[in-house]
Amino acid sequence: AAWEISAMIKSQKKCLPPYLNKTFENMIDKSLKKVLLLGSGALKIGQAGEFDYSGSQALKALREEGIRSVLINPNIATIQTSEGIADQVYFLPVTPYFVTEIIKKEHPDGILLAFGGQTALNCGTELYQKGILKEYGVEVLGTSVDAIMYTEDRDLFVKKLNEKSLKTPVSRAVENMKDALEAARTIGYPVMIRSAYALGGLGSGICPDEEKFIELAESAFTFSPQILVEESLKGWKEIEFEVIRDANDHCFTVASMENFDPLGIHTGESIVVAPTQTLT
Repeated sequence: AAWEISAMIKSQKKCLPPYLNKTFENMIDKSLKKVLLLGSGALKIGQAGEFDYSGSQALKALREEGIRSVLINPNIATIQTSEGIADQVYFLPVTPYFVTEIIKKEHPDGILLAFGGQTALNCGTELYQKGILKEYGVEVLGTSVDAIMYTEDRDLFVKKLNEKSLKTPVSRAVENMKDALEAARTIGYPVMIRSAYALGGLGSGICPDEEKFIELAESAFTFSPQILVEESLKGWKEIEFEVIRDANDHCFTVASMENFDPLGIHTGESIVVAPTQTLT
């Protein structure tokens, strides 16, 4: 997203090729006068310091471009809510009701959804689906709602990957226990459960047998209306690539990383080594 990389570009212009500087300048929409940013909110697993930091950089970038910023963030203990970062701050929950009321009052031209973790993504998606953003003429900036839905809805995500002929684990998206059990028996144990639209892997895990599967699936359905049942890749090597892509399809691999432990150990409870050590 343009706003997310703007701070990096502005702070490291001397290190960037000339075409990228020109690219970024072309990405700024001069018609924008006011932008609403859904903030990082309460600190919790899946959305914490990284969103406070990236959101703060986005707010600074807006100010540098002469665009007035409006922030909604209930957490006073963040950098985002510090004086001088945003032009207007609302210490309110990031929910469709409160965001709608702020939109009615502030009349922003655009909204940024990618800087508030799962809560902001879910909230923005609901506002989009209910037609509230369209009703008040608020443009979604940066990551589009379609892109959010393709990555958050497990069924849509798998279908999109299949379109590209990418190798993926055998999987089925289900919305009730009957279909979940049928999927697990068809795929064969052990299976992996993933919750859709959930915080930081909440409700996800590996099930070695049906007893564990029923326990975890029932728990997952309390967090999410949809879960993905897929073949387990426990024990596989886990490699990550962090990539930035701009509006003109310039791609930069910022870092390659390798998890010290194999798949099956949560990344947050393991060690990540950069750059990757065991690939040529």
